[in-house]
Amino acid sequence: MSSILLFNPKATTHNARIPNSVLQIAASIDGQYHWAIVDGNIEKNAWEKIDSYLSQGTFKYFGCTVMPGPQLKQAIPFSKKIREKYPHVTIIWGGYFASNQYKVNLNSGFVDYIVNGPGDNTFPQLIHAIENKLPVTEIKNLIYKKAGQIIKSAKEELLDLDKLPPLPYEKLNTFYPLQRYLGKTYLGKKTIAYHSSFGCPFTCSFCAVVPIYNARWKGKSAQGIYADIKLLKEKYQADAIEFHDNNFFVSEKRTVEFANLIEKENMIWWGEARIDTMDKYKDESLLAIRKAGCKMIFFGAETGNDEVLKKMDKGGSQTGEQILRFAERLKKFDIIPEYSFVLGIPGDSEEQVNKQIDEDISFIKKVKAANPKTEIIIYTYSPVPTEGSDMYNQVLASGFKFPETLEDWISPAWENFDLRKNPLTPWLKPYMIDKIKQFETVLNGYYPSNSDIRLTPSKRRVLRGLSSWRYKTAVYKFPLEIKVLQHVWKYRRPETEGF
Repeated sequence: MSSILLFNPKATTHNARIPNSVLQIAASIDGQYHWAIVDGNIEKNAWEKIDSYLSQGTFKYFGCTVMPGPQLKQAIPFSKKIREKYPHVTIIWGGYFASNQYKVNLNSGFVDYIVNGPGDNTFPQLIHAIENKLPVTEIKNLIYKKAGQIIKSAKEELLDLDKLPPLPYEKLNTFYPLQRYLGKTYLGKKTIAYHSSFGCPFTCSFCAVVPIYNARWKGKSAQGIYADIKLLKEKYQADAIEFHDNNFFVSEKRTVEFANLIEKENMIWWGEARIDTMDKYKDESLLAIRKAGCKMIFFGAETGNDEVLKKMDKGGSQTGEQILRFAERLKKFDIIPEYSFVLGIPGDSEEQVNKQIDEDISFIKKVKAANPKTEIIIYTYSPVPTEGSDMYNQVLASGFKFPETLEDWISPAWENFDLRKNPLTPWLKPYMIDKIKQFETVLNGYYPSNSDIRLTPSKRRVLRGLSSWRYKTAVYKFPLEIKVLQHVWKYRRPETEGF
């Protein structure tokens, strides 16, 4: 029987999370094929571990999840080495980078197939077809090259998550002790990473999820989520949960039902939502969620400008007024809103782009005035290939181009692009990037992140005092004194490091 090696490339130098994406694939083939997992977040030398498996001669397949950003630094060179050293191994990529940048991936010569979305059916069907020399043309959620042409198969309907096989936590535990994945975070001492749904029902033109799910969402039942969480609590003493869904709170009914189930377990949890969705929740629902341990919720606020929200194709009914009002509303429930903003949206002129940055900075300060506990995450706009959207067409017209070779993606500049920190976009000038970064430094000094558990109260007071005059007078240039302290105290950045 051919063996399959699944690889989770390094994404963080901090708390390693349960590698749910490759574990989901492992569940789909468990009992049918022999498989092993290599986790780049835990291995000191991931390539050495991969090589030790492949050198055995029994592993014919290499499956790799590839998110934009840090994971590329292992996914790209390792896949290239495998093609050179083990040409018989079939290389299969999945994840947002693989799907959204499929042309440059397949043209590299060392990626054979891309799983374009959930691989619960696609991956085992692909292995079965290759093993039995059958055509792959009818397999859904697949992208590949045939006779020099790139073929994209039809999208599969989203699956019933309650009918999928359970994740093989016990087998993962034989490769890496599961306790190593339950790290100390802002939420708890042993925090689970969990994924309870596929997709998102909205079509934001700046979001990497959109091209893969096409405004579709499907969630596991509240009872199913609870059963999984309870198992992890009882077997591994987990005490907190990070829901890594693109949009956990789509269904008020499901959320409240889960809250009622989990309340007795005394666990703290966090997830992602939309403001206009949760603003429709009844007060009693928000109260139930908080009583059940929900401490913080991440929201894509993006901007306070209603016209720009429309330009982003944000969908729904979100407005600047609602963003402010909802931040204030959550105060009475003691739920911390974590708002992300996207600055540097393309405009018709340099002046317009710069003016919008100033307006967004001003709006962020209004949010903090409305609810000082609001966590603020700042990104700069980075295009994603949501082909056909007005914003994407404007990006192309401006002269922006993605890298033409796969290796170009692992240059330091493009890694920052993927982290939405330095977008290399023609309309965003260096002085605008400096303005965004300098404001962010002052903001994080005056309002240090709640999620940085290493910052003592005294350190927070020092940072706030040092930043006070800058924040209040809007003098953000060259905040060296704040940056030095943040560096010395290793200030944690939630947008790149998580909790």
